[in-house]
Amino acid sequence: MAQRDASSGEGELSRRDFVGNSVKGAAAVALAAPILNQPAHAQGGGLPVRALGKTGADVSVLCLGGWHIGFAAQQDEAEAIRIMHAAIDEGMTFFDNAWDYHDGGSEIVMGKALASPAKRDKVFLMTKGCDRDYDGAMRCIDESLKRLQTDHIDLWQFHEIVYDNDPDWVFDQNGIQAAIDAKAAGKIRHIGFTGHRDPRIHQAMLDKPFDWETVQLPINMMDAQFRSFLTEIVPQCVDRGAGVIGMKTLGGGVITGQAGISADTCIRYALSQPVSSIVVGITTMDELRQNAASARDFAPMPGADQAALLASVKDVAGDGRYELYKTTQRMDGPYHVKQHGFQVA
Repeated sequence: MAQRDASSGEGELSRRDFVGNSVKGAAAVALAAPILNQPAHAQGGGLPVRALGKTGADVSVLCLGGWHIGFAAQQDEAEAIRIMHAAIDEGMTFFDNAWDYHDGGSEIVMGKALASPAKRDKVFLMTKGCDRDYDGAMRCIDESLKRLQTDHIDLWQFHEIVYDNDPDWVFDQNGIQAAIDAKAAGKIRHIGFTGHRDPRIHQAMLDKPFDWETVQLPINMMDAQFRSFLTEIVPQCVDRGAGVIGMKTLGGGVITGQAGISADTCIRYALSQPVSSIVVGITTMDELRQNAASARDFAPMPGADQAALLASVKDVAGDGRYELYKTTQRMDGPYHVKQHGFQVA
């Protein structure tokens, strides 16, 4: 499908659709205002930074994705390391990872890139653990520390809370206590969780007796109209002071590929929401430069433009066709699929 500029919508909008989506757009702008109106200070190569909720940390508005950099390393490890070093020079100093990405390969190569204190000290380092029980969660933390060649992880999150019983497992099996103990020991500094399946499951985690410091969830224009994390979960995170980390900004490449919406529009829309940062997948130096340019030139998308964008995808967004991570296991990590007794496809 030919690429189009979706920021202005496509085709004729009915008055009812435009007014309805204008209300959604205006509400999003109002919710995002306290975050977007923060002082626009930049760091390193000039990327804007925002406060990561109540953690006290400022992070770059783009976060380098760990899965993709691990994929890049499988093709050319030296080039993947150069990309990470260039990201730091660009000011993209929030790095994402997870214990299970490429069977630990993503953490290992990122550890090599950050082995020098001169590099590590510039990066706010996030990784995630997969096990829900005490011993397993602590094992994930200790192995991540070793692979990443660091004495502490700035943000550690419970990865892929995507099955209905995951929230209960984290607490009933004492994975949460492992995170608390690791924080007390100085192994990790902040605790959060991630997931992409259903706002109900995020709600169950928010309802647990723990003051989450960060929450990671899908943020894109399709999400706004199907099992919406933006409308159902993000306002609660903002109220609680939890830093919101966006992901699936391009829908795993589906929104740009099948819906034909430009990556720049996707990034601009996501950064116009009340997020601290969005995770972006980068596998080449060109992708790094393009994404960094989008963030460096960012200006909030007006409410009317957001409404037009939502209206332009309304007919295809409501059935989840561009967000299969919400309705299938196709984008679930193999470790979690097996953890719940399913066969890996």
